[in-house]
Amino acid sequence: MSGLERPRDQRVIAGVCSAIANRFGWSVGLVRLAFVVSCVLPGPQVLCYVVLWILIPNSP
Repeated sequence: MSGLERPRDQRVIAGVCSAIANRFGWSVGLVRLAFVVSCVLPGPQVLCYVVLWILIPNSP
């Protein structure tokens, strides 16, 4: 498994979903779909996304 880095070539907004998918070997589309579906549920999903955007470094 690779480290947790936001790739420059697979971003839609900030690359957080791509980073998570690449780290665990999951499909990027499924991670994005899971995030969008989770936004329908009450909770701090968008806040978590912004925090991960800040914490996960860019790939070189």
